[in-house]
Amino acid sequence: MQLDENALLILRERYLLRDEAGNLLETTDELFRRVALAISKVEDNYPDGRREEMSEAFYKMMTNLEFLPNSPTLMNAGRPLGQLAACFVLPVEDSLDSIFDQIKLTAKIHQTGGGTGFSFSRLRPKNDVVRSTRGVASGPVSFIRVFNCATEAIKQGGTRRGANMGILRVDHPDIEEFVTVKRSPSELTNFNLSVAVSDDFMSSYEKDEDFALVNPRTKKETRKISARRLLRLIAESAWASGDPGVVFIDAVNRANPTPHIGEIEATNPCGEQPLLPYESCCLGSINLSRLSTDGDINWHRLKELIHLGVRFLDNVVDAGTYPSERISAITRGNRKIGLGVMGFAHLLIQLGIPYDSNDAERIGEKIISFIQKESKVASNRLAAERGPFPNFKGSVWDKNNLLQRNATTTTIAPTGTLSIIAGTSSGIEPIFDINYKRLLLGGVEVDVEDPLWWKIKDQPDAEEKLRRLFRKAYQVNPLAHLEIQKIFQNHVDNAVSKTVNLPENATVDDILRIYVEAHRMGLKGTTVFRNKSREYQILSCGTHQIC
Repeated sequence: MQLDENALLILRERYLLRDEAGNLLETTDELFRRVALAISKVEDNYPDGRREEMSEAFYKMMTNLEFLPNSPTLMNAGRPLGQLAACFVLPVEDSLDSIFDQIKLTAKIHQTGGGTGFSFSRLRPKNDVVRSTRGVASGPVSFIRVFNCATEAIKQGGTRRGANMGILRVDHPDIEEFVTVKRSPSELTNFNLSVAVSDDFMSSYEKDEDFALVNPRTKKETRKISARRLLRLIAESAWASGDPGVVFIDAVNRANPTPHIGEIEATNPCGEQPLLPYESCCLGSINLSRLSTDGDINWHRLKELIHLGVRFLDNVVDAGTYPSERISAITRGNRKIGLGVMGFAHLLIQLGIPYDSNDAERIGEKIISFIQKESKVASNRLAAERGPFPNFKGSVWDKNNLLQRNATTTTIAPTGTLSIIAGTSSGIEPIFDINYKRLLLGGVEVDVEDPLWWKIKDQPDAEEKLRRLFRKAYQVNPLAHLEIQKIFQNHVDNAVSKTVNLPENATVDDILRIYVEAHRMGLKGTTVFRNKSREYQILSCGTHQIC
């Protein structure tokens, strides 16, 4: 295995088994063998199961760093804890019982390495009546703080700080407090925030109209607000702090494969996985940078990895244990999986293609449409062997007469930690820089140097390649970021984790244009991050680099 020092550090600190005294009990090779054995055991549950063959195939693609599953699977497969899913969404109803029941369930999920998303849109607004006590409500933001405090007290599996997504509808009366709360650096440090923006709101924005805010308890209008003023307020907060993002909630629900089961209100912490209440999902990513062969893509191996990846993740749904019966029921009822990619930027560099180019868009579309098509073929074959997902009847797939084992098969995750293990670029993002600093494991800062740059730095044309191919995140035009996101989103069932990185001198108007264009493109959401808008940021320029 070709693992660099940062990969080995992460694996030792987060993933490898230890005894009670903290002594390592397994090697990196044994970790992947443990995971492969645990996931392949599921094959015994089905008449056409191929346990030994799949165990070896799963082990090979992980040790070759061609495919890696989400972190909880690497941590917990083959261990007593057994919780393998990364993404959860929990509903928050307008009652103290519901709120504190979900805090307890959140604690269980974080303890096992998962992340949680919530919509707080059902909570009555601040100063609304509370008849049972003759008092007044404190509003959604106050209860988000309670979730945040609970998360602060729990380390995920002893190795990960809890991650949450908090979502509030754009028509909630407390929306202005929500979108400005994280301008204070000390607020909600364990939460990403997003506004659920509706098509009606964007229509009001385009027409420069007022927009009604509605009390979710009474369903009555409380007041009107200028749509343009509110979207500018969102953009100003994103400019100042990186939060909130925007989720185009109607676009999300238009793509909901099981509308007969429920409506989607929230996503996982990084926004790439919209889920129904109590639903969870397991993710895995193919390392595209391992598939470059003589200036082309090894399409044959990519096809093999897609089919293996779908089978692996479908097995994970069965192999995992779940924090509650309700989570288990809907997760296994829909059997959602999220196969995605990492290493897209590195693949482009290997192929000699600049990230912000028509050729990059063309190759991106060719890759993701291939993955989408083959993942459906793989899911169809599994359905023929094992049966379709239990909620298939009434689903979009049922109406299209396409038998599927999984309600969804594709997602583009950020792959932040996994891409470091795999020694490649993250998700579908451009490289951040040729060398930069990254915060890991609750405050450990490591220097990351791009491995492809070191392969060419002494070549005669290195300076030209650096300028043309090593396009850094802040050098890429915002519209080019959105075009790449659009191309992948067009062929992905779930959503795409993508950040539009902006230079420090970007303006609020720049962010507004990104929001409007993202909605016009039909994206499910967008996140912007202006450099140095936070004192604490995961990625920062190296000592001799200027963003």
